[in-house]
Amino acid sequence: MKYKDEKYEKAERGSTKILPRTVLLILLCGLSFYLGGLCCGKDKLQVNDVAKTGSSLDVDNSPQANSVSFPECSSDYQDYTPCTDPRKWKKYGTHRLTFMERHCPPVFDRKQCLVPPPNGYKSPIRWPKSKNECWYRNVPYDWINKQKSNQHWLKKEGEKFIFPGGGTMFPNGVSAYVDLMQDLIPEMKDGTIRTAIDTGCGVASWGGDLLDRGILTVSLAPRDNHEAQVQFALERGIPAILGIISTQRLPFPSNSFDMAHCSRCLIPWTEFGGVYLLEIHRILRPGGFWVLSGPPVNYENRWKGWDTTVEDQRSNYEKLQDLLSSMCFKLYAKKDDIAVWQKSPDNMCYNKLSNDPDAYPPKCDDSLEPDSAWYTPLRPCVVVPSPKLKKTDLESTPKWPERLHSTPERVSDVRGRNGGVFKRDSSKWKTRAKHYKKLLPAIGSDKIRNVMDMNTAYGGLAAALVDDPLWVMNVVSSYAANTLPVVFDRGLIGTYHDWCEAFSTYPRTYDLLHVDGLFTSESQRCEMKYVMLEMDRILRPNGYAIIRESSYFADTIASVAKGLRWSCHKEQTESESENEKLLVCQKKLWYSSETK
Repeated sequence: MKYKDEKYEKAERGSTKILPRTVLLILLCGLSFYLGGLCCGKDKLQVNDVAKTGSSLDVDNSPQANSVSFPECSSDYQDYTPCTDPRKWKKYGTHRLTFMERHCPPVFDRKQCLVPPPNGYKSPIRWPKSKNECWYRNVPYDWINKQKSNQHWLKKEGEKFIFPGGGTMFPNGVSAYVDLMQDLIPEMKDGTIRTAIDTGCGVASWGGDLLDRGILTVSLAPRDNHEAQVQFALERGIPAILGIISTQRLPFPSNSFDMAHCSRCLIPWTEFGGVYLLEIHRILRPGGFWVLSGPPVNYENRWKGWDTTVEDQRSNYEKLQDLLSSMCFKLYAKKDDIAVWQKSPDNMCYNKLSNDPDAYPPKCDDSLEPDSAWYTPLRPCVVVPSPKLKKTDLESTPKWPERLHSTPERVSDVRGRNGGVFKRDSSKWKTRAKHYKKLLPAIGSDKIRNVMDMNTAYGGLAAALVDDPLWVMNVVSSYAANTLPVVFDRGLIGTYHDWCEAFSTYPRTYDLLHVDGLFTSESQRCEMKYVMLEMDRILRPNGYAIIRESSYFADTIASVAKGLRWSCHKEQTESESENEKLLVCQKKLWYSSETK
């Protein structure tokens, strides 16, 4: 623990000019002894002293620590998203909708209170029934119901929202829409396509339908005037995350998704040098597919309903086609309102572009890391897949479910890692998952649907639980080894994140949070209380947390968890190690005192 006292620093600077070296040495030794006493004297620290010291986790299991508590936030914070807070939008520019990007509050403005549920909140409807309905009081938003009910996004019936599976571009239902898509892309039927991203997802009906077809989709939408699209998706038990393609890269590595989709998502693909489409190109696997329905596709028959002219829409389509060709996409299939392009599976096309000095967009230079995706600005250039990667393209990737346990080529890109390390990690998590199920029998039941592994390496926990009726958001720290490409290569989904900040989701969206040494690894950067307050924000009432930590931190974590109104019990790990403990916690359901 680092500790500095200003008066001693001033004394030290002054004495170097006037005191003999022997006297100075005595002073420095005394100062060292004094500081050592502060560092080792953990008995004297309390939880509310954490922010004042250099180490946020250096708190003991003293009576003072046990008495820590957090107040309730006011009821108007029930849907609080700290880094995408509409209350702060006026502080940021409207150009390219940058105000909808992540803008996290500074330390002095962070909330240190517990986010309350809405009045009348109930335990969510369980999967798979939740895919078609949810409690109105859990997501009490009327605007989206009034604006989108005519498009059959959702409709309110009594105490519930019902999701008919409609959408702007699929008036006959999402299943019929995806059936047509599968006819155009046979790779959706045989396990070739496993991961997808839906930009501008609505209430995630497309991603929900694909789950039944073995395709795992990240539904992406900003917090905007559509009110809680992502919250609806997660309440339904469908993977989703808050996000927008604006001025920064999406928090995913390059060459990750097998398919990307936009259904009238209103993203201006050809504007600003084509940077939005270049970002889709970056995150798509070589040989992956981009699907577009809506303007300007099928403009010949649709232009009258788009409040435009046929000439304008023809021009827009031609611009889009030219831009896609310049990025080495080829038109793969087209029928009715759906058009499909495929990213080049090899580098032959990119080599041709490199030889053309007038080509636009140009090839990105080597200084731009393809996987750098945490607050990384978008640039108008093509990220060319590394020629060293021979088995990352879609055709060479094993089909699902074989790919889950095949050693990905990109394991070797992680320093000190190889196929042997990967296999041992997979075996380790099979053992751990089995132990977790003994400690928490709810795993594998319909009580747990949305799971987050807060600091995964290769997605080992998600792989071990793949046969259970749940899905896992695999989070890789933006400061850790870059293992997220391996997660995607296995056919799993995830995102980069820095746990010193709030996650891009709504409150009450996960049933189970898993932590493996997070507090130990991030103890020099992140304050424990803020990380745990964030865990409380995103965990559903009656949801669970499994926290695997060093014995040194376990009691402190339990003390803070008590202040969050969680009930926890300490358990042995599967190896019964004395150096590591498990905390199995459950968040209690409580209501704001303002509504009583």
